[in-house]
Parts: sequence; C-alpha cells; structure tokens
Amino acid sequence: MPVENALEMKEKILSILKRRGPSLPVHVSKETGLSILFASAFLSELVADKKIRYSDMKVGSSPLYYINEHGPLLEKFGQYLKSKEKDAFNLLKENKFIRDRDQSPQIRVALRSIRDFAVPFNRNGEIIWRYYIIPEAELAPDVIKLPIKEEPIVPKIQIIKEEEKPVEIKLEKPAGIKIEKTKESKKEHQKELNIFEKQKKASAKKTAKKKKLKIDDNFFNKVKEWVLNNSMEIIDIQNFNKNELHLKIKKDGKEHLLVAYNKKRVTDSDLIKANRKAKDLGLGYAILSFGELQKRISDLIDAAKNLSDIKKME
Repeated sequence: MPVENALEMKEKILSILKRRGPSLPVHVSKETGLSILFASAFLSELVADKKIRYSDMKVGSSPLYYINEHGPLLEKFGQYLKSKEKDAFNLLKENKFIRDRDQSPQIRVALRSIRDFAVPFNRNGEIIWRYYIIPEAELAPDVIKLPIKEEPIVPKIQIIKEEEKPVEIKLEKPAGIKIEKTKESKKEHQKELNIFEKQKKASAKKTAKKKKLKIDDNFFNKVKEWVLNNSMEIIDIQNFNKNELHLKIKKDGKEHLLVAYNKKRVTDSDLIKANRKAKDLGLGYAILSFGELQKRISDLIDAAKNLSDIKKME
C-alpha cells in the first residue's frame, strides 16, 4: 500500500472514531474494508502517533480505541466489566468519590483494576477515588462523610491507667458493632500494604506488556517500510505476531507471499513452514529477516536450483 494511501487510511479511521465514538478493530475493519489484523495495525500506529488512545478494559479480547475527547463515552461499556469490577464501577459512579480505607479488600483490588474509570488522589494523607469524569475540585475540603464498606466501623476502646500503660477492655458486643483489637488493626494495615504491592506488580506487568507491544509495532513498521521502498503493495496481512509477519503483496502485477522473521537467523524449519503456507495460498513466496541465511541453507537452495529431477531406483 503506497504511503499516500496509508496516510489517507489513517485519516479515514480517525473520521470513523470521531463519528462512532469508542470502537473495536472489527468495527473499523467493516467500515474500511480492511482485514481485522490490518485495521489493528493502523490503530496501533495511531496510538503511537498519540492521535488516539486505547482502553485498559477489554471487550472480548480487544481494547476499545477512541479519540481523547470521547473518554466520557467509555461509561456505556462498563457492562463488560467482570463481577467485582462492575460492583466497584457502580459504587464509584453512584457516589462520585469514595475513601479507599473504608472499602472491603475485594473492592480495593477492583478499583485498582478499572483504571479507565477510577482515578486516585491524596487528601490529607489518605487515598480517595473519584469517578473519572468528575473533577477532583468537586470534593469539598471539609467533606467528612463518604460511602463506606458493608462492614460497620470498628470502635477501639482503651483505658489509660495512672502508669499510662494501655489496658485492653473486653466489652459485650453490641448489636451491629464489631470490636477490633490492636492486632487485628495491624493485620488490616498489612492487608492494605499487600494490596499496594499487588498493584505495583500489576503495573509492572502492564508496563512490560506495553513495551512488548511497542517492539511488535516497530517490527511491523520496519517490514512495511521495506515493502514500500521496494515498490511493492501490501494486499493483506495473513498472520502477525512478535516473531513473524505474513503479508500478501503485489509486485509487477503478481501476488506473492512475503514471510518476515523478527530474528537474525532463519532456520530450515522456518523455510519449510513458509513454503507450506505459500502452497496453501497457491502463491510463490519470499523470505525477509534481519540477518543472513545459514550457509548450509544457502548451499541447499543453490543445489535445488540446478536439480532437474530426483528418481527412485528400484
């Protein structure tokens, strides 16, 4: 596909997102006539160009792609969240602001998973969550009452003797009141620390995933640039992952299969695999990689070129 056509296609996709709002690659595919893989590749380029964004939430197996000003429209996709995440979403949407320490451990974890909708900020040394379209300024500085978790607030009762040593007092448990000891308070604090540790690990995994996606995009872009520079046209993407890319291309009016490998050494098994794929499509094929072929493979190809036939002797 010529560079001019690629630029036109990006503008067309932007126009579709402005009209439709948050969309999946399959929606872009239907409106542009591109394959889903090719549509996904263009969407990834637009994200890299910072023209559009994609959601942390998945609908099926794909994120939603949207332009910056359409962020509020993500709200209607909250129905696709998982059970506990949906509970956290509904709680936050209804109340606009909630205090982190007053929520159950499950809701705390869920809030950290719905980054499209839950935005944390610090107020007087504690974490407050706000619904993503509600400005932080709407929470008045003197607000004390915020929605709490299902469990009642636990009172702590102490009596200080003359020697000023704390003595724990056992009381009858009133209806609806849970007496919590100091050790239990420490356990709850430890739970909160563990939640934050899990959040850091999840964030690190996401960062690694994004870095991996960037590497995949770089591989695709390098192959596409090579194709364009060699006066070829991309017709379709047959397969695309971090290790290899199968493109149906046209050169001098003839279609071929181009198999690109994201590595420096192509093995004989890679060659056989590419040949089988080309046969299935009824096409000739070419190999593209970042290094030279192994010498024994080059020698085998040279030998095959001069081979007229192989006979079996009875």
